[in-house]
Amino acid sequence: MHKTRGEARAFASELSGRLGDRASPVELVVAPPASALDAARDPKARWTLAAQNVGAEREGAFTGEISAAMFADAGCKYAIVGHSERRRLFHEEGPVLARKLARAREAGLVPIYCVGETEEERAAGRTEDVLAAQAGTLAEDPAAAPLVVAYEPVWAIGTGRAATAQDARSARERLAALLSARRELRLLYGGSVTPDNAARLLDDSGMDGFLIGGASLSAAGFAAIAGL
Repeated sequence: MHKTRGEARAFASELSGRLGDRASPVELVVAPPASALDAARDPKARWTLAAQNVGAEREGAFTGEISAAMFADAGCKYAIVGHSERRRLFHEEGPVLARKLARAREAGLVPIYCVGETEEERAAGRTEDVLAAQAGTLAEDPAAAPLVVAYEPVWAIGTGRAATAQDARSARERLAALLSARRELRLLYGGSVTPDNAARLLDDSGMDGFLIGGASLSAAGFAAIAGL
């Protein structure tokens, strides 16, 4: 919950300036608040937009919710589902997340589905079990459809304690095995990613990219992580 429309517009302008007239060498996705989607758009299509969340229903008397179809109509290509803050603060669990995944698919959005263990679960040696349970929510999601899964260990988010490359690699291997039937799967890491640790994490973990939180609030930081 950052960025007014004016702030999002300034972010987009700075990011555009860093890219210049060239295309980005990596895929860039920006997930602003719903009110700032249009302000964060790139008219040259060098980055795409993602919704931070989607409603679990198609439409109806759900005041304050925003449907997947509305986000698609607003120009989003992706939708984040199951972010740790939605799980922890808003108590969203498997059944409601499965409905959100289904609504995203109906609207033609590609889900960025988030998974990850808490500090307590990690200390208890339950990381693999937690990932398996969370991956189970994807059981009804079509295996042939493109999917992005972001491993974001809750204990690393906003704490400055990034997972080690081995932590991320272990999670990647576990998720790849759990989702081996998927035809188009990309795995991301999220949790205290910075320009200083991004290259090492990416090289050593085998991940396909990042889901960036706090460091993405600065266009310069976001661009540095992307190697721009």
